[in-house]
Amino acid sequence: MSLKPTVNKNDHAQGNLNSDLVIVEYGDYQCPYCGAAYPVLKALMKEFGGQVKFVYRNFPLSEMHQYARIAAIAAEAANLQGKFWEMHDAIYENQGDLNENFLMKLAEKLKLNIAQFEKDLRKVELEEKVDSDFESGVMSGVNGTPSFFVNDKKFNGSAMELLQLIRENAVG
Repeated sequence: MSLKPTVNKNDHAQGNLNSDLVIVEYGDYQCPYCGAAYPVLKALMKEFGGQVKFVYRNFPLSEMHQYARIAAIAAEAANLQGKFWEMHDAIYENQGDLNENFLMKLAEKLKLNIAQFEKDLRKVELEEKVDSDFESGVMSGVNGTPSFFVNDKKFNGSAMELLQLIRENAVG
């Protein structure tokens, strides 16, 4: 399966934004497997951040994880204040504490404008962004989280296998 749509300006990306090596993760903030993949992906970016463009797309499995969707919306709201990755990381690093109150605490910790953040959480556009990420996942053949794509092709392996693959193919 290939990635639809391909990575674009609406995506959250970090690392080398001009890299030819693009990794996309479809993740759910409450998914324990995504939680386990998180430190591996952090290690990957620490080691290869200069060579990799890493993109995160929302794929909240709301039936199973009651806070996955609000967490995704909270990350999108943080993005409006330039702190998407900080919120993304803070949620994964405290996954066991995830609930709506805790998201507010994280927003305070990240020194977001809280009044703005609360207002943004109710923005239809943010729900639409989460939904469009989810739909792109469905179109791309994502059926669970985390799901990875490497240069628009589905990678059928774990975060650890992904890291090993990149280590094996890394230049210098």
